[in-house]
Amino acid sequence: MAVTDSESTTMAKQSGKSGKTVARAETKVSEGAEASATTASSPPTPSLGLPFEQPITKLERQIQELVVLQEQKGVDYSHEIAQLRENLLSLIRKTYDNLSAWETVQVARHPNRPQTRDYIDMIIKDFEELHGDRRFGDDKAIITGTGRIGSQKIMLIGQQKGRDTKEKIACNFGCAHPEGYRKALLKMQFAAKFGLPVVCLIDTPGAYPGLGSEERGVAEAIAVNLREMSVLPTPIICIVIGEGASGGALGIGVGDRLAMMQYAWYSVISPEGCSGILWKGSANAPEAAEALKLTSQHLRQSGIIDDVIREPLGGAHRNRRAAADALERYIDRTLRELKSVPTSQLLDQRYNKIRQYGVGALAVS
Repeated sequence: MAVTDSESTTMAKQSGKSGKTVARAETKVSEGAEASATTASSPPTPSLGLPFEQPITKLERQIQELVVLQEQKGVDYSHEIAQLRENLLSLIRKTYDNLSAWETVQVARHPNRPQTRDYIDMIIKDFEELHGDRRFGDDKAIITGTGRIGSQKIMLIGQQKGRDTKEKIACNFGCAHPEGYRKALLKMQFAAKFGLPVVCLIDTPGAYPGLGSEERGVAEAIAVNLREMSVLPTPIICIVIGEGASGGALGIGVGDRLAMMQYAWYSVISPEGCSGILWKGSANAPEAAEALKLTSQHLRQSGIIDDVIREPLGGAHRNRRAAADALERYIDRTLRELKSVPTSQLLDQRYNKIRQYGVGALAVS
C-alpha cells in the first residue's frame, strides 16, 4: 500500500514530541538547503526513489541536509536528527510491511537493486568466469563460473541485466538468447562431472523473443534445460533475486530448492504482459500483478517455492551488504543439507517435488 505525503507527516507527528522536532528540523533544513555536500555520518539513500517511496525519500533528504547544516554551522542538532531517523525507520517499516503486489514488482526492478555480478563480488570467492556454449557464442545475459561460498566450491549460473546503458545493451537487459541457456546447461554438466553443486540466480524479464533467438531455437533450448536439470546428478539451488518471468526464469529454475528474495517476484508472465493480453494495454498492470499472486509470500503459501530469504529493512537496494550476507547464509546452509543426501535419493526427491507443483496452489484457492 503506497504511503502519501500527508500520511508520512501524520506518522511523524504521532511519534512522541516529533511534531515539534520535525517542524524545527524543517526550518533549519530550509536555512541550509543550499548545501550540496554530504558527510560520512549521513545515512545511505537510493539515488532513485520509487513512487511509493517518495515520503521516505523526503524524510531522508531532510536528515541529510540537517547533518550537513550541523557540520557547517557547528550547532548540535543530534537530538533532532535522532528523532527524524526514528521516524524514518518507522515509516520504512510501515511502508514495506504493506506493499502491494505491484509495488513489490517495482522494488524488484529498482535500479540500485543488487544483480548477479554484485553478489559475485560480495559473496563468491575465487570466481572464475566460464564463457560460451561451444555452438554459437557467449551470451552476456547469463554469467557462469566456478567459485566458493564459505568453504564450499560451487558452479554459479546467474542472469545479469546490466547496470549502465552500455552493459544493459551488452546483456540484452537480462533477456537471454538460446546460446545463453545452452551455455548454462554445458556448465551444469561440467559441474555434475566434477561433483560441484549448482547455484542459479534468477533475474530476468523473460527470454529474448526476437527473430534470431527464435531461429536458433530458444524454446527448444529452454525445454532441454528443464529436462536435463530435472535429472542432473548434483545438488541444485535456484534463487529468484529480482524478476523471475516466464520461460526465461524456468530455463535455469529447476532444482532441489527454489527460494526467493523477499521482494522478488516470480510468475508465468509479467504484469504488463498479462495486462496487455487481458486489457489490451499495460494500464492494468497493478491489477494483473495482484491476480498473478507473484510475490514470495503468495508463492510460499501455495507451495511453489520452498523458502523466502528476508531482505534488510526497506529492500536489498538500501543495504546490499546485508542482502548479500543473507543470501550467502542461505546458500551455505542449504548446500550442507543437500550434500548430505545420496545422489539417488536427491534425484527421487527432486522428481517428487516437480510432480507436486500446483498441489499447494489448489489447496490455497
